[in-house]
Amino acid sequence: MTTPPLDAVTGAFGYTGKYIARRLLALGRRVITLTGHPHRPSPFGQAVRAIPFHFDQPHELARSLEGVATLYNTYWVRFTHGSVTFDQAVQNTQTLIRAAQEAGVRRFVHVSIANPSADSPLPYYRGKALLERTLIESGLSHAILRPTVLFGGDEGGQDVLINNIAWLLRRFPLFAVPGDGQYRIQPMHVEDMAALAVEVGQQAENLTLDAVGPEIYTFNELVALLARAVGSRAKIVHLPPSAALFLSSLVGLVVRDQVLTRDELRGLMADLLVSGQPPTGTTRLSEWLAQHTDEVGRHYASELGRHFR
Repeated sequence: MTTPPLDAVTGAFGYTGKYIARRLLALGRRVITLTGHPHRPSPFGQAVRAIPFHFDQPHELARSLEGVATLYNTYWVRFTHGSVTFDQAVQNTQTLIRAAQEAGVRRFVHVSIANPSADSPLPYYRGKALLERTLIESGLSHAILRPTVLFGGDEGGQDVLINNIAWLLRRFPLFAVPGDGQYRIQPMHVEDMAALAVEVGQQAENLTLDAVGPEIYTFNELVALLARAVGSRAKIVHLPPSAALFLSSLVGLVVRDQVLTRDELRGLMADLLVSGQPPTGTTRLSEWLAQHTDEVGRHYASELGRHFR
């Protein structure tokens, strides 16, 4: 009997990585995960072996990737927290790319971000651009996927932005829209993202694709859609960005999380969460919401809870 191919997914116990790993297992492939939380309960039982990242031991990291056909990298940080910085995340990912080279990994599928730029004033987008260049220059066969914002999920974990907007609309009498709300957003369903990642993982051509859904909303339209979906009676008001950030920080104190960062807001208002490429996902947020009204926004999705606690 032929042994099934072995793939590696970073963060298979997290959000995006979980759906990629689930799809790979359904195809009969063997899967390991590289994770910063190897002792967390696995949604896959014994089917996915967890290995620590070993960023501080590059040769050990390379050894853990021996025999891997395709590496799916979802590792990144949403914001600086304690000793975890964007610069550190860049260095760690560069170590991962070098380890993949050393281990002879056939294909490297890298989750980037829509509209990265080496000249961006935002460290998130600047760091992603730097890593794209590192991967391209590595000589590895690669696919770079550039999502805008993801939505959807099961009871084991929801997306952050869209789910938490719905959560706020369910629980507070007022929802603050920063600025005029005319900036746009093009959400991609997480299952579509996983399907795209696995599809390009089986290919050989080097490519870069935006990972975006078929619908584009202004932020005003998105909030109104979510408010209707969850039956919210919250008053939607427009505030200066600084005031909206202040209110989000107050909510953050309640939920013990970083609800929204200044850089995230700047990226959103700069229209960076929309693509000029044809959609690569098929799931419409409007249709998905109609089928998941009772789920979206029921529970707050905590970034700190997922990654730091």
